[in-house]
Amino acid sequence: MDFTFTKEEQAFLQEIRDFLKKELPPNWEGPTYIEDEMEDEEFFKMGRKLAPKMGAKGWLTMAWPKEYGGQARSYYEQAIFKEEMAYQAAPGIDFPGIAMAGPTILAFGNAEQKARFLPPISRGEVIWCQGFSEPEAGSDLAAVKTTAVLKGDHFVVNGQKVWNSGGHLAQWMFMLARSDPQAPKHKGISFLLVDMKTPGLEVRPLKNIAGGDAFNEVFLDDVKVPVENLVGKLNEGWKVATSLLTLERSGIERLAYTRRLLDELNKFAREELKGDTSPRATLIRHKLAQAAIECEVGRLLAYRVAWMQQNKQVPQMEGSMSKVFGSELMQRVSGIGMQMLGHYGELLKGSKWVKLGGRVSHVYQSSLGRTIGAGTSEIQRTIIARGLGLPRG
Repeated sequence: MDFTFTKEEQAFLQEIRDFLKKELPPNWEGPTYIEDEMEDEEFFKMGRKLAPKMGAKGWLTMAWPKEYGGQARSYYEQAIFKEEMAYQAAPGIDFPGIAMAGPTILAFGNAEQKARFLPPISRGEVIWCQGFSEPEAGSDLAAVKTTAVLKGDHFVVNGQKVWNSGGHLAQWMFMLARSDPQAPKHKGISFLLVDMKTPGLEVRPLKNIAGGDAFNEVFLDDVKVPVENLVGKLNEGWKVATSLLTLERSGIERLAYTRRLLDELNKFAREELKGDTSPRATLIRHKLAQAAIECEVGRLLAYRVAWMQQNKQVPQMEGSMSKVFGSELMQRVSGIGMQMLGHYGELLKGSKWVKLGGRVSHVYQSSLGRTIGAGTSEIQRTIIARGLGLPRG
């Protein structure tokens, strides 16, 4: 099996690189991870500048049908685009909208919903956020308690969402709410699209361990959501949600960010360890070599998901494989970086003594949540075990 890009794919990759070289400022460092774009004003402004330009090229949603702003190109090319954008730390991709809300509406939405919501996403004009987790519903997502009571032509929604990424910037939120409290746990849940400007909706920031404020709590107090914003059937939102979670987990972006960090560590090691034959230097070289192997494995897992999508197969455990491997690899690689830098690794961006721009310490801190968000590593391994046909515990 040949994993080398075709001439057409290689030409497309070069086109992306040429575009970014032209559009990004000289010596651009960019965010260390997707959510950083929501925390830094410079990153966010640059992303809003790039998004419409990429949308005009059809890059943001290139695998979508042409009538909704896509180019009907391959999922492989779409993965190439997302990987290069992440590796170059280029902002402008609204991940919740492009990778989650859009494909979900494409799969489960009606004709009116597709015509209304998909073109603005493909043009890079709108930002989305996710309203899934709650104070008592994380890994056990079916335990959501936010209610959606149907009254005439709208739902009245009450409840609280947590760990919402980008809600302070988003125009729209897709969310889960319990629409039939008498139904079994995984039934009676509906998938709704909510305008963030709706009266009764409040967003409050949550600081993460790295000092970032991309996370939010979202409170909904008698929020009215039109019935036409129901995606899929009433009380059957769990099926919609599980499909969306597979899309969220299988992204190649986390591997690209990790590979970029590893490349920076390799460059640093080549300079710092030159001529060093000490046991410590040997250990670092071996760890970096092992990380390089694992980065290649992670890329193949992610591209396997793209291959399955291209062949109209639904990735289930494959998406979880990519997610758990990628998020844990990010922790391992940033951990190697902290070991290499020693006490310099404790310094943050802005210190005159900081090395590698403080990115190692930032990734190390923020990576702690990567094995929790979008489903914990334990949940991912449970999904993989089910995919292997192993008996339930």
